[in-house]
Amino acid sequence: MSVEQELMERSGGVCELCGSSDALSGFEVAPSDGSADQSVCVCVTCKTQLQDPDTIDVNHWRCLNESMWSSEPAVQVVAYRMLTQLAAEGWPQDLLEMLYLEEEVAVWAKALEQEADAITPTRDSNGVELQAGDTVTIIKDLEVKGAGFTAKRGTAVRNISLTNNPEQIEGRVNGTKIVLLTKFLKK
Repeated sequence: MSVEQELMERSGGVCELCGSSDALSGFEVAPSDGSADQSVCVCVTCKTQLQDPDTIDVNHWRCLNESMWSSEPAVQVVAYRMLTQLAAEGWPQDLLEMLYLEEEVAVWAKALEQEADAITPTRDSNGVELQAGDTVTIIKDLEVKGAGFTAKRGTAVRNISLTNNPEQIEGRVNGTKIVLLTKFLKK
């Protein structure tokens, strides 16, 4: 039996992440040996967004509220990684706090994070490496969409948090936690 057939049988003919039955295919969860145990059955929407982070529709991933409880380790790993990637949105952080992973599944889920952290440090506009807890200064007035204010040039952002994206940090401006692009910051 092929991997695709195993996945279709295991999933019952629906996406293991969102439940859709449109254009299903296998998605290998890296690092993978190509087996069905290390793959998930996904729809075309989920697969596109997993492969290209620029196409992510945050609301589509609310489906992880249910799929993160799957008994399949590969599904749990994908749920963990997507929730971690979307944590800045707020609601995924709540789900991450509820998610329980067996030790070996957690190691698999975090394997790519450790590689990425080792490869690309977060740097400010001057190339200075930033660390969690640093204080940075905004170098340009920035309109904060959805919050209704402008983060003014010269504003200090204290106790920053790093994200999975080395071009972004999280911090509080005017009491609101926002994501800031590092190209508009200096240490």
